[in-house]
Amino acid sequence: FESASRFIQSGVIEVAPLAFMRGRTLNDSFVILDEAQNATPEQMKMFLTRLGFSSKTVITGDITQTDLPEGKATGLIQARDILAHITEIRFVYFAKEDVVRHPLVQEVIDAYEKLDT
Repeated sequence: FESASRFIQSGVIEVAPLAFMRGRTLNDSFVILDEAQNATPEQMKMFLTRLGFSSKTVITGDITQTDLPEGKATGLIQARDILAHITEIRFVYFAKEDVVRHPLVQEVIDAYEKLDT
């Protein structure tokens, strides 16, 4: 934790809200967008177009846990659908067996999946 704090103070690590990305180009960076299931399609496109030279981007999200208003599309699903054919972009999917929380969480996921079918 102390090392991370030092890196944040020195500007090596930056934590920035998605809303502050507009107009930026992120060169020589490793950028993580977390909880991307809550990004709108417009926000996702804006974020994806910030990538600069010598940079990598990791986007994480769980499309089953969006906090967007009812009927509002998540940019994570749209990005997956639009970008799946681009060979330089990879999508990784996790199953309930990948859960590293309490074993009861797998049963909770099962129960919700049964409700959705």
